[in-house]
Amino acid sequence: MDFPSTLRARRTGRRLSQLDLATLAGTTQRHLSFIESGRSTPGRAMVVRLAESLGLPLRERNELLLSAGYAPVYAECPLDGPELAPVRAALGHILEGHLPYPALVVDRNGDVVAANAALGLLTDGAAPGLVGLGTNAYRLALHPDGLAPRILNFPAWSRHVLAGIAHLPELHAELLAHVPPLDDLPGRSDQLGFAVPLHLRSPFGELHLMTTVTTFATAVDVTLAELRLEAFLPVDEATAAALRAYAERESGAESGAGPGVGPADQSPGNW
Repeated sequence: MDFPSTLRARRTGRRLSQLDLATLAGTTQRHLSFIESGRSTPGRAMVVRLAESLGLPLRERNELLLSAGYAPVYAECPLDGPELAPVRAALGHILEGHLPYPALVVDRNGDVVAANAALGLLTDGAAPGLVGLGTNAYRLALHPDGLAPRILNFPAWSRHVLAGIAHLPELHAELLAHVPPLDDLPGRSDQLGFAVPLHLRSPFGELHLMTTVTTFATAVDVTLAELRLEAFLPVDEATAAALRAYAERESGAESGAGPGVGPADQSPGNW
């Protein structure tokens, strides 16, 4: 797709008029109209301003620049490279800081790049091929050999997960096959009023969890901007107590058997 068509598609996809976008980008509607019709060729700075005004993710900003004939502005460093070593260290500290509550970091495709030891309680009983670094967190959540058989509010939770992966059409289609029809969804009584909780059966009792997502809002590297740290927080004291009990058991097992023992060995150091 050429630049004028790409820009117009991005603008209409965000339901902005030409006047709206022109105002945000500090230009005139007439100039923007000329750009979208191909009658005017924007400079690199204008393309960057338009991309920023549209609120595009960094990857899409680079793509917009390429379609206009300019080199990408934002770097994309490998996560295991030296440039992002401080990021890896910071994420390790954050994951440890969430203990005894489960937390993991996923990339743009939902693949797990780091997790803390508490995640082992959630993944207990899942097929080995669905668990661990490099596996897909969304597939783990909805696959019949993953968490699905132990999720007590699976219809509502599965729709919540699917809503978050609309940008991954192939994975969305794959996982949709595991999800009950929309008519089987329970009512709003299954919600907290502000979020969809996860009700999960575990060896330490039923867990009631809500999730939070943290991103690097000021990132100027594509890889970093696309990382998501997802943390599971207890909704009630019974769940908090179960998570503490699991952490104490795992801590005792590690001190007695040495490091690297047990199914929850997914420490942030294992990149």
